[in-house]
Amino acid sequence: MRYFRLLVLGNGISAYGSYLNMVALNVFVYDATGSAPAAGLFMAVRLATNVVSGWVSGRLVSVHDRKRLMVGADLCQATALLTLLLAPDGTRIGLLYALAVVTGGCSTLSQVALRSSIPEIVGAEHRVRANGLLVTGRSLAMIAGFASSGVVVAEFGYSTAFALDAATFLVSATVLFLLPVRTRAAEDAVGGGSAAASGAARRTVRVMLGTAPLLMAMIAIRAVDGLGSSSHNVALPLYSSSLDPDHPATFISQFWATWAIGNIVAQQVIGRVTKKTGRTPGERAFALGACVMSAGFIVVFSGLPTVPAVIAALVAGAADGFTEIVYVSRLQAAPDDQRGRLFGLSASAENTGFGLGMLVSGALLETFSPLQVVASFHGLAIVLCAALLLLLLGRCGTRDRAAEETIGRDNSAVPEGHGR
Repeated sequence: MRYFRLLVLGNGISAYGSYLNMVALNVFVYDATGSAPAAGLFMAVRLATNVVSGWVSGRLVSVHDRKRLMVGADLCQATALLTLLLAPDGTRIGLLYALAVVTGGCSTLSQVALRSSIPEIVGAEHRVRANGLLVTGRSLAMIAGFASSGVVVAEFGYSTAFALDAATFLVSATVLFLLPVRTRAAEDAVGGGSAAASGAARRTVRVMLGTAPLLMAMIAIRAVDGLGSSSHNVALPLYSSSLDPDHPATFISQFWATWAIGNIVAQQVIGRVTKKTGRTPGERAFALGACVMSAGFIVVFSGLPTVPAVIAALVAGAADGFTEIVYVSRLQAAPDDQRGRLFGLSASAENTGFGLGMLVSGALLETFSPLQVVASFHGLAIVLCAALLLLLLGRCGTRDRAAEETIGRDNSAVPEGHGR
């Protein structure tokens, strides 16, 4: 773990650049073209690239060195931003859509590669704590990126914003390159250990086949969570403006600051509990956490006074952080050669849900209130989580009955007067 904190720092710096980049580029597209459809097209291209690159990234991280992929992804993003910065004004608009493809694809590749590598970097037993640190770092980076983007653009201009973005990716690439970390499982020993390794691989495949439906259900829930996340992101400015038309940013700032605090609290709690019990939370904890998260977001938009609404945001943020840590840690329990494809599929599902939710939420908010839209999307997530919990309870009941039948057969085989 001694090197991992430096990796978290580098990842947080690049995440800050990504969030700053997200705001600055969207505003720049609108200012440069004067067209809302052009700005929407830029976002659509980036989201579509995120979806497609999830599939591609899963394959890449399964066969190539993940550390090199992450370094290369950061360098590509830095190069693309510097190219935009140095390009003549007349050619910048054409480069923007190429930049959307590069940043969208590289950010997904970097995320898939990093999540797939965590068990090899810190050890499987420390992956929950490591994921918690990453969630905390990215949460703080998101707040800092969104909060500073307006100031950087307004005070220093787009060129400074692009240069700062590029610098964050260069710092991240340098940190990753210099860290002596292993991102892939060691090769199996040859000779005498080959038979044992082959047997372990076969057992692992059987276990994965048995848990595949649960993993697919969790990925589906994360896709629907993406719908819910997009709904409250789109609805938040409208809701905040209705609360205080003179200061529409007040509630947004309170919401995201409290949400980030909840994420940090979740990281601390789950890290301590896992260390104390030695057990990693599984599917049931994931479903319960997702239910609490969605319910918390719905309550935020229910028109409560500021203090209860902020408390609800705190709960939603904590449950959001808890759910993400549990989810990522569960997928990381898969064998190393399958992990990359799982995270690639997950990235595509989450980005599809988020992108679709952005489009549908924006259209629905023309007719319905923020509470109705947010409650509909997050309510769907709650229904799916409840279905997963019922499935898990059914599986537990089946295992218990099978165990009782096995014990009954064993007892009936014991002769009279023996085994008492």
